[in-house]
Amino acid sequence: MLSILTLNLRFGLADDGPDRWSRRKKVFPSLLSEYGGDFLGFQEANDFQTSFLEEILHEYKMIGKRLSALPFWQNNILFYKKDWNCVYDEHFFLSPTPTIPSRSRKSRWPRQCTMGIFEKDGRRVICINTHFDFDAAVQIESAEIIMERLSHLPPVPAFLIGDFNATPSRPCHTVFTGKDRKSMTKGLYFRNAFKEPFPGTYHRFTGNPTGDHIDWILYRGRISLKNSEVIRNAVDGIYPSDHFLLHAAFEWEK
Repeated sequence: MLSILTLNLRFGLADDGPDRWSRRKKVFPSLLSEYGGDFLGFQEANDFQTSFLEEILHEYKMIGKRLSALPFWQNNILFYKKDWNCVYDEHFFLSPTPTIPSRSRKSRWPRQCTMGIFEKDGRRVICINTHFDFDAAVQIESAEIIMERLSHLPPVPAFLIGDFNATPSRPCHTVFTGKDRKSMTKGLYFRNAFKEPFPGTYHRFTGNPTGDHIDWILYRGRISLKNSEVIRNAVDGIYPSDHFLLHAAFEWEK
């Protein structure tokens, strides 16, 4: 059994009044102790938010952390270090020059991706965490960059999580799932951990899913989905983010 969660943290410099980061951070210890898993993915994080997560999650290690990243938020993956060992990781930009801090011409911000290979008891899994732009063409370009870089890694089970600013009906989802695209290698496509009607994942700190299913957990390979859920819990009336947390559990196929 292995599990994963993803959450857009809502970057900590935002002027959110009663929903500001200094107040929201208090709910994370209890929330993550209840829903923690093998892999935790966070998007839109500032340096001080990633440092806070490292402080409260002593049993985890983090990849994707970059110092002096305040102007451009980062995406991080934390993994349960007692069980998993990270044997490879990379951080790249979703642009024509992925290895150089940069952005696509139509992208508002420098969008990024963190990817790692993790090993446990002789088994390996890839985990990818990202945060997409709003422009549909940029989203397609970003999806193709991720799939291209993923094609150079071993064809082991993989998770792709993040805030995609797109619903599963958008073309970038098709790039990952392979529907209507026959030019890519068969068998390396992803499946969505959620089914139609896809639950809303954005709520503007209201607790009501006013937005679409823009946060995804995708998976591929010889793993079977056991369950998936959108966590709408507030702690003492405080929501951890303006997005809901997503959690999914899987088991290895024989």
